[in-house]
Amino acid sequence: MSVEVLGISGSPVENSNTDRLIRAMSEATGREAEFVKLSRIQVRPCVACKQCVSDNVCKVQDDFPALAEKVKKAKALIIGAYTPYKQVDGFTKALLERFWSLRHVNNLLRGKLCATVLMYLTPESGESVNRLLARGLAEMENMEMVGQVMAQGNLPCVTCGVGDDCEMSGLHRRYGPDAKASDIAYVRVEDQKEVWDEAIRIGREIGRRIG
Repeated sequence: MSVEVLGISGSPVENSNTDRLIRAMSEATGREAEFVKLSRIQVRPCVACKQCVSDNVCKVQDDFPALAEKVKKAKALIIGAYTPYKQVDGFTKALLERFWSLRHVNNLLRGKLCATVLMYLTPESGESVNRLLARGLAEMENMEMVGQVMAQGNLPCVTCGVGDDCEMSGLHRRYGPDAKASDIAYVRVEDQKEVWDEAIRIGREIGRRIG
């Protein structure tokens, strides 16, 4: 059976909340799915060489051309990201830039089903990035957005090992000057029931539309 759903994670953390939510949504489709972690392959930002203009094939020698073939063959994409510096992460941003090679003239992603997963630290940054993802995929790539889910992520200063004493620590800015990393519970996406349930609902809807 060919892969019908392609899950792509921009999170570099091993088995991250982002990864697990993408996998859960993919499984809920009931379709053959594949998972790709961008930090494990090399997808550089677009270098604006425009060598893809004649045939929609990126000529940059990294892992994107092979990934692009999977993207084109899949019937649905589930793209997961997070929000460092209150922006979309670099791995996901590079992927979206490289979609230009598939868009111009022939718009090869037009009508393809898609959904997004986003981990955020502050609601305002999450909403901002979520809108950008929707605009990029639905308005620029002309994909069919089935749904988006946002989940509370974790401050890296809580797990870096020096967050208690670092003068630049976001731990103190977020939780107060006396906060200790040991006092802050790790937030699991599985414990965010409404988010998890919505991801499953979107996954099932993707499976229904593919069918």
